[in-house]
Amino acid sequence: MTVRGILTVYAGTALLLAVLLLVSGSLDHRYPLPLEEDFSSVVTDVAGQPLRSFTNASEQWRYPITDNQLGDNYKALLIGYEDRWFYRHPGVNPLAMLRAGWQNVSAGRVISGGSTLTMQVARLLDPHERSLSGKLKQVLRAFQLEWHLSKTEILNLYINRAPFGGTLSGVQAASYSYFGKPANALSDAQAALLAVLPQAPSRWRPDRYPQAARQARDKVLRRMAELQLWPQARVEDALTEPVVSLNRKAVRLAPLLARRLRSECPECGQIQTLIRRDLQQGVEAVLRQQSRRFPEGVSAAVLVMDNRDGAVQVYAGSADFLNSDRFGHVDMVQAVRSPGSTLKPFLFGMALEDGLIHSQSLLSDAPRYRQAYRPANFSGGFNGPVSATEALQRSLNIPAVQLLEAFGAERFASRLRNGGLQLSGPGARQPNVAMILGGVGTTLESLVGSYSALARQGNAIRPRLQPETPQQTRYLLSPGAAWVTWKMLAGPLKRLQRSQQFHNRWPLAWKTGTSYGFREAWAIGVSQQRTIGVWVGRPDGSAAPGLSGRSSAAPLLFKIHRLLGGSKEAPLPMPDNVTQEAICWPAGSAADALLNQQNNNCMRQQQAWVIDGQVPRTLHSEALQQTVWLDRATGLRVEPACSDAAMQQQRYSLWPRPLEPWLLPQWRRAGRLPAASSACRYLTGEQQAIRITSLPDAAQLLSRSGQLRLDLQAQGGSGNRFWYDNGRYLGRSSAGGKLVYKDIPRGKHQLSVVDEQGNADRLSFVVR
Repeated sequence: MTVRGILTVYAGTALLLAVLLLVSGSLDHRYPLPLEEDFSSVVTDVAGQPLRSFTNASEQWRYPITDNQLGDNYKALLIGYEDRWFYRHPGVNPLAMLRAGWQNVSAGRVISGGSTLTMQVARLLDPHERSLSGKLKQVLRAFQLEWHLSKTEILNLYINRAPFGGTLSGVQAASYSYFGKPANALSDAQAALLAVLPQAPSRWRPDRYPQAARQARDKVLRRMAELQLWPQARVEDALTEPVVSLNRKAVRLAPLLARRLRSECPECGQIQTLIRRDLQQGVEAVLRQQSRRFPEGVSAAVLVMDNRDGAVQVYAGSADFLNSDRFGHVDMVQAVRSPGSTLKPFLFGMALEDGLIHSQSLLSDAPRYRQAYRPANFSGGFNGPVSATEALQRSLNIPAVQLLEAFGAERFASRLRNGGLQLSGPGARQPNVAMILGGVGTTLESLVGSYSALARQGNAIRPRLQPETPQQTRYLLSPGAAWVTWKMLAGPLKRLQRSQQFHNRWPLAWKTGTSYGFREAWAIGVSQQRTIGVWVGRPDGSAAPGLSGRSSAAPLLFKIHRLLGGSKEAPLPMPDNVTQEAICWPAGSAADALLNQQNNNCMRQQQAWVIDGQVPRTLHSEALQQTVWLDRATGLRVEPACSDAAMQQQRYSLWPRPLEPWLLPQWRRAGRLPAASSACRYLTGEQQAIRITSLPDAAQLLSRSGQLRLDLQAQGGSGNRFWYDNGRYLGRSSAGGKLVYKDIPRGKHQLSVVDEQGNADRLSFVVR
């Protein structure tokens, strides 16, 4: 053809294009472009890997993606193989159309369409028959697209709507489904397959026809070398990669988190989380395995948060999402439940900050006489004198109530709220001492955020589910109080029996809790890097006898801690204002202040963590330091009002009266204070110590009919007697009367009595 002929063809083509553009513009109003989007939703982990997907209204998998989210390899392959002149033509490539027409006429059948990417988008938006009229319709739609949209917008329509087999629509859905990765992470070979797959999606699917898929893929790769778009070496490397496709079964990780986030943003196509996929998979597997040991209907939930920025790395709202018998569809991360004893560390931390206690302060685990609220310990019975650390580690109820009464329930609730902990229920509206044993409601998510304060110098951080969520921190404790509380809780499961050296290397502080009626079991662990929260129970709120934080939730916590590599973490560094000091019981003062005194006032020495060098005295309602006058000649106790003899003062440290049954005889008041002079009658008239007379200590009782009864009586003391069995309040008797105890169950018992002055006695017995 001559140059003039070529120019004539181009002029005619240009005229034709001008006419078509004019026609498309005039028809635009009557036939608007069907650009409505109908995307699926995909929830991804922090790296963009899919966790769970939701189909669109047409039951298709179509995830939104833009051209700047494509890998450079896929974009180059798509343009190079499908439409090299995409950025130059006006929607239709005349030379390609002429070439396709000549090939079809020569072959007597349609073997080439000459379609551009724009024309393929036109067909995807408005399908047509394979006919001349259909092709004309496609061409007009292509011009219409070019008229209204940029090349980038047209490309985005293609990569979101191209068919990839079955219900897969768009390259992102295909990449996730076939290869388990986003489109920007495809290898050259994978990208080549997805570039050609829309031409024959049913015949080249890699999951069904890997050989056919490989042939199609290799054709694309060789074309890149022929056109010198890629070096031959790069193509050869890609050709050696086998065609491997994943099982197209829908991914379902963190399903309850995915459901939660999608309900918050139903129009969102891609929802990114901060979940770490590998950790999520591991924790879900542990949960499914562990749940097989749970009673029927019992589920579990786990939340793992990075302490540095609050990123939630694991979100398992139930033990098994598909298990309806365990209410797997109920998200227990958000459910409001009684926290049991899990609020105790915050109380001890606030008391440390206020200077009410140090880590080894003497607390009383003894019957609460003259008190309307008489809680029992989970294990039953009383333990007498306990340190603050022991009381917290063993989760003893009575010392915690003693501490809350000194701190103030209203103040405690207010501090918790200001620190970011969500509280609900009647106990939150009118706080009282019962809240420290679970008399309020909160969530696992909120607890995890608050516990992180122990590893964050006292500043709690709110758990973050998505990258765009800003960090929100709240002051909860001072840095010193947070560290000492963490240290008090740090140790292995049998921490009281392990060496101090082992404690110093232990990286995890943890606390368990069991709500009233065995409804919830909790375990929260805090290391330098992460906070781990575990809940176990029935989602319907019913009781599960035998459920407890120590036996049900703690084993899960430790398994997950090991799974996350927590055993390799280092303990928290100690703040500069925290020191270790020797202190003395019962006064609680520094040892050097008591060791040089007379009368052995330092009866038991402890090593305590103290803040800013402050060593608070033992917290108790009665005076534990007593000054007495002694007759210099006889050494007997006297008073100036009843004796003219030469006297001297002596100062004695005394233990709280309710603790006397647990003390050595020489540490009790009768053994500590000198005998009174007969000249001072009111001193000699002091009441004798109370003593249970119903049965001897360590008695063995036999119950043949299951209806054993005892007449509970005591001698000495003053006023009414208040009786307890294994920490459970039985009732009261008069000074000379008795209390009938009926239907005594079999097993070990600890019987305690307290009079109105606080004098107490205890003994143990066994019913067989």
